[in-house]
Amino acid sequence: MQIYSPVQQLHFQSLTSVYVKRDDLIDPYISGNKWRKLKYILQDVALKGKKHLVTFGGAYSNHLVATAAAAARANLKATAFVRGEQVENELLLLCHLFGMQLIFTDRESYRNKQHLFTSHFGDDDEAYFIDEGGASEEAVKGCAEIITELTEPFDYIFCAAGTGTTAAGLLRGINQENLPTQLHVIPVLKGGDFIAKEISQYENDVSKLHLHTDYHFGGYAKTTPELLQFIKTFSAETGMLIDPVYTGKLFYAIYDLVRKNYFKKDAKILAIHTGGLLGILGMKEKLFRF
Repeated sequence: MQIYSPVQQLHFQSLTSVYVKRDDLIDPYISGNKWRKLKYILQDVALKGKKHLVTFGGAYSNHLVATAAAAARANLKATAFVRGEQVENELLLLCHLFGMQLIFTDRESYRNKQHLFTSHFGDDDEAYFIDEGGASEEAVKGCAEIITELTEPFDYIFCAAGTGTTAAGLLRGINQENLPTQLHVIPVLKGGDFIAKEISQYENDVSKLHLHTDYHFGGYAKTTPELLQFIKTFSAETGMLIDPVYTGKLFYAIYDLVRKNYFKKDAKILAIHTGGLLGILGMKEKLFRF
């Protein structure tokens, strides 16, 4: 598949030396880092002759939509364990339309994903376990390819992080290419220091890794009026959509660090737009207020 993920210069207030890798343009449903993560997972599925993708996520998970779409295109069966009580929303509707079976699971049972997989599909030789968010060695390998696609050097590369898989891939790519580029990661969860440990499980050399843990805005999927106003202003002035869960926090962090003169003069900064814009639908009531 030929992907479309250009690097574009950002024109937003003080962010004049910031560029964006537009992975959000790769595909409307298998978007951004979801496409990167699933690329080699699907190759492994084919290699092992599996026919049934089984994965996990919350009710507003972009990963579930991406997996459902990818399965439909590859003529594979798909099932998702959905964390929490049974609900209906726009993202789960897309999963349903792509043919994915949804199994709503209480939060306590959801914690043991391997047990859920085994208890429901242990006898299904065609079932293939995909962790929440696609976290895996295959996913890291796919995300590392972002670095090889760059045609010019950058001093800093920024990405948002939930599990740290995308960041691990970026760091691997930087190390493999022996670049001086420093990787800056914005954890979107409260207490995001754990992401360094997650990344180190995939990549030993973390000397170029920097975490900024003060931009979570209250925790995963949490927002503040300041963040929501920033997202609205940013999207209106740039024509580039960002979401409150991941990329909104990413671009706010870069904007704030530029204001604080964090970067060396004339530094070139690249932000990885990891897509996942369907998550905006889970915040529509809040965003309408601004």
